[in-house]
Amino acid sequence: MSNDSMRSASAFQTGILLLLAVQILCFRPTNADPEAGTVIPAESRPCVDCHAFEFMQRALQDLKKTAFNLDSRTENLVLRAERKALCDCVPASTLR
Repeated sequence: MSNDSMRSASAFQTGILLLLAVQILCFRPTNADPEAGTVIPAESRPCVDCHAFEFMQRALQDLKKTAFNLDSRTENLVLRAERKALCDCVPASTLR
């Protein structure tokens, strides 16, 4: 091998080592926890069951509201249907 080719091979190897060193120093691993330093103590964290209970409570309230709205809509529709049936049965002249 000539002296020039040895120098270029050495420069190539140095460049690769430098690139690897930069990658190691600059890039964090992908599986690292971004908030590794901020750990909340277990006593102050709500448990999973508490979260599930709160979620179920909100869902039950939403269902109750929906059921109430459906009941009131159904009641209005029934009243309208009864009124219409009554108006169809009774002659218009007697309603005045």
